[in-house]
Amino acid sequence: MPRPIRSAWLKTLATVAAVVLLAAIVGRALGQPALAIAIAALLVLAWHYWRLRRVLQRLVARQRREPSQGGSVWDELDRLLHRNQREMRARKQRLLGMLRSYRAAAAALPDAVVVLDRNSQRVQWFNEAATTLLGLRHPRDLGRGLVDSLQPMPLAHWLAGGRNAEPILDIASPVDPAIRLNLRLIPYSAEHWLLIGRDVTRLLQLEQVRRDFVANVSHELRTPLTVVHGYLDMLDPEDFPGNPEMLEEMRHQSQRMARLVEDLLTLSRLESQQHSQEEEPVAMVPMLATLRREAEAHSQGRHDIHVEDEAGIDLVGSPRELHSAFSNLVSNAVRYTPAGGQVVVRLRREHDGAVLEVRDTGHGIPADHLPRLTERFYRVSSSRSRESGGTGLGLSIVKHILGLHGARLQIESEVGKGSVFSCHFDAARVRKREPAFPTTVVE
Repeated sequence: MPRPIRSAWLKTLATVAAVVLLAAIVGRALGQPALAIAIAALLVLAWHYWRLRRVLQRLVARQRREPSQGGSVWDELDRLLHRNQREMRARKQRLLGMLRSYRAAAAALPDAVVVLDRNSQRVQWFNEAATTLLGLRHPRDLGRGLVDSLQPMPLAHWLAGGRNAEPILDIASPVDPAIRLNLRLIPYSAEHWLLIGRDVTRLLQLEQVRRDFVANVSHELRTPLTVVHGYLDMLDPEDFPGNPEMLEEMRHQSQRMARLVEDLLTLSRLESQQHSQEEEPVAMVPMLATLRREAEAHSQGRHDIHVEDEAGIDLVGSPRELHSAFSNLVSNAVRYTPAGGQVVVRLRREHDGAVLEVRDTGHGIPADHLPRLTERFYRVSSSRSRESGGTGLGLSIVKHILGLHGARLQIESEVGKGSVFSCHFDAARVRKREPAFPTTVVE
């Protein structure tokens, strides 16, 4: 027991004992000691009752007044209650200050922030940007369902995904269709979700300008490069007996530039598409046979090439685009695998979907480079890529082709042991292989 409380208890007990002793003395003098002691006890109880009532009234009324300065246990209790009330008020003020700061920060954000009830998907709170970007109004939309408040945005199916809902990268604002939004749903507690809406109109415009620029420049470069390459082919090395290497290097560089332009045009075309333009069954038996021939031609007998068909299925999509993606992965595996290494192309099942993976025993890729491999022109080793004739666009093309087919590219690698590039297709892209299925010839 703390020292002040122990001292207050001793003082109170001493006071009660003194009152009882005094009552006993007075009662003895009057000849009624029992009555005097009873009256004294009632007075002590009445005093304690009165002090208890004062404490209860203070607690109920939440009064702010200075505590008693006496030394009894009730005075000590009064001081403790006063201190606790003062500390609680201070904590409340700090919490209110923090809450106001957080709300002010959320209100100042340029992104729309909406707090949703996780079960009912009703709007609990939103900032000013949510009014500008999403059209939510206070107090009209507080307590309303988000889907009803954001008509005509198609959000019902997206919200049903909950924690697994993928961000919506581009959707028109209900306030102004010219405003393009990026929506993200973040579960941040057991009862609430956070909806973040970001204005990406300017970013999309800049991205479109970049795409148009690349497409236009690539298109304009194609004709002069074709002319230069044609004239170089007409030149005879015997006409330049002193510098035959110069003519060969010019041809090599013009061919490399032509490949770069073609890859840029292909990438620009893929980026402008929303989905694959061709949707038809793709027979994987001739596709794998074509990949084997291309790998062997590129390898020139320097590698051990294996093609394994473990799935027994076909895919649905664009034969030309899928062949371009798979061929890029196979040619990269051969290009970056030293002579004597192994390249394995395997088609296998994965749950209800399918995976085409290309495995090699090449140099491997450091882990810090893996997240950026699909960026255009990104190179792990610039010198080795240029020596091998790569353009730095192959994996970017693969990523876009797979995205158009609802598939994804997974990359695993370990330095000194090789790499695995896997194309994962969901069940919607898988078809049972028919024995007499008409084959699609890939050019």
